[in-house]
Amino acid sequence: MKKTKQIVASVLIMMLGLIQLPVAQAAMITTDQAIQAQQGDAERARLISLLQKDELQQQLTAYGLDASMAAERVRSMSDAEVAMLNAKLDELPAGEGIVGLAALFFIVFIITDALGATDIFTFVKPIR
Repeated sequence: MKKTKQIVASVLIMMLGLIQLPVAQAAMITTDQAIQAQQGDAERARLISLLQKDELQQQLTAYGLDASMAAERVRSMSDAEVAMLNAKLDELPAGEGIVGLAALFFIVFIITDALGATDIFTFVKPIR
């Protein structure tokens, strides 16, 4: 019995030695990097909140685009893409915000389809 316990313990020790646990790494970040990360999240949240408006959802549906798909695409965009989209939105006149944003999403999705990053519209063939 004692011999069996020693064998089982030895096997368990060897198995634990073979398991590679992930190692956490920490590094210093600058204040600018922290601010940029938070700003990117805030800009992304702004776009997603706009996508939840009924007017915009109706407009996107008219273009043949599902609002939940658009929100998922916004979540997967880089911070630079989100910033560019927000900058374009800020340039639009106040009355054209919703229609202009829907058109802007439509154009962005056509471009990403053409680049092969998404496959939303069947009429857009990827560039290869």
